[in-house]
Amino acid sequence: MRKVLASLIVLILVAAGLAWWLTAPDPLDPEVTARLTGDAEHGAAIFNAGGCASCHAAPGAEGEARLELAGGRAFASPFGTFHAPNISNSDTAGIGAWTTADLANAMMRGVSPAGRHYYPAFPYTSYAKARPQDIADLRAYLATLPASETPSRAHEVGFPFNVRRALGGWKLLFFRDDFVLEEVNSDELARGRYLVEALGHCGECHTPRNGLGGPKRDMWLGGAANPSGEGRIPNITSGGLDWSEGEIAEYLASGFTPDFDVAGGEMAEVVQNTAQLSPSDRAAIAAYLKAVPAVK
Repeated sequence: MRKVLASLIVLILVAAGLAWWLTAPDPLDPEVTARLTGDAEHGAAIFNAGGCASCHAAPGAEGEARLELAGGRAFASPFGTFHAPNISNSDTAGIGAWTTADLANAMMRGVSPAGRHYYPAFPYTSYAKARPQDIADLRAYLATLPASETPSRAHEVGFPFNVRRALGGWKLLFFRDDFVLEEVNSDELARGRYLVEALGHCGECHTPRNGLGGPKRDMWLGGAANPSGEGRIPNITSGGLDWSEGEIAEYLASGFTPDFDVAGGEMAEVVQNTAQLSPSDRAAIAAYLKAVPAVK
């Protein structure tokens, strides 16, 4: 009996050690960003494409105040309420002291400068497809924005979801850096794919999720329940959206629909960002949405 008990203890310890190793944060190789120099002007375009202000500006901020990224916006979900952090240029309250490598690890691997997992409420599952140079450019642009000393609010997440190490298991199951639309046949479509799947992270809201919060990639952009419990986020594939490419591009520029309605709610904030993209980028997004497999 003692031998059986000892063997069982050894197995438990080995299993625990293996689980600890498998769920460890996995940062980028430092060489990925070691030689990159950021271009702040191009970084502004990345900032708009990524919709950074939509989440990280203070609630209710308008105009230039949206560039003071004090955070504080709450995002309700079945797993708890998450609060967007301060990512302003403050060295103490924000990310002013972060390097390009720090930002790249956060966005592409979901790993903090302290080596902890981020919750996927921060859409690193999409940003994982971003080009490191674009992140270096974004870091350069963020350094030009004002600092805010507003402290970041703690997430309101209960057990077991507050066990950060367990997020390593979630990443093993659901964290992928490959594109959903595998094949593209034009530069425009490749650009649209990059804007939608990576920088714009449209799938984070418009794709349904399973019980563990993992995206159902076979229903990509097919509409989803609103995590807040209010209403439904629409299907934006051709199976649910019958707008032409021109109508989609116009909506992303002006917020006006073909039916003379106007974007509202969170989408109104998205349009504030897409309106600042180039016409060719909005056209590329439209082309992608017409090319992605339809979800009925």
